[in-house]
Amino acid sequence: MDDLKILVVDDESRMRKLVKDFLIKDGYIVIEAGDGQQALDIFYEDKDISLIILDVMMPNRDGWEVCREIRKNSKVPIIMLTAKSEERDELLGFELGVDEYISKPFSPKILAARVSAILRRANIVTTNEVMEEGGITINKVAHSVSVDGKDIELSYKEFELLSFFFENKGVALSREKILNNVWNYDYFGDARTIDTHVKKLRGKLGNKGDMIKTIWGMGYKFETD
Repeated sequence: MDDLKILVVDDESRMRKLVKDFLIKDGYIVIEAGDGQQALDIFYEDKDISLIILDVMMPNRDGWEVCREIRKNSKVPIIMLTAKSEERDELLGFELGVDEYISKPFSPKILAARVSAILRRANIVTTNEVMEEGGITINKVAHSVSVDGKDIELSYKEFELLSFFFENKGVALSREKILNNVWNYDYFGDARTIDTHVKKLRGKLGNKGDMIKTIWGMGYKFETD
């Protein structure tokens, strides 16, 4: 199956970029729209959009209007973003057929997890749910890892770290890049936390842990050879 397309609609370019960066990392194709009318134009031109992330307050037709219009013709999953947290707004969203309602500010990782969950509920399967390298298998839906067919227990961050290594096989990754992608852009802790997590991860992977190579003075590289 081809990579799934997600339409991100927000009049703030910074917000679109933040959401786009996280979704691309999960293997999605992201299309952007800066206002409601542009979103409708794109939606009706592109029949392969699998999910819409829709801001409420926008020029040229707000999110409510866009949602109402789309629901006349389509059941495509819609996640509504809003700066408001009032109950009546949330109820209105669900009445219009919104699948999920998220208030700003929000964690991009939480948003990405909601996207994955909604697509699973809609029986839309992504191509990168199961990854295998050198006897290590990651199932992103079940959030499980096995080594040579035997399940191992990883913490949430260890799972995210191993997934990031898989997605960047053969690439030398600086500690800063790992922090930005696994610990989020707003993490201000000590980069040495990465070394601690890598050490634990190697231990749990057993002899497969040697696939995580240390690049002295820089960071790490995941290699199966």
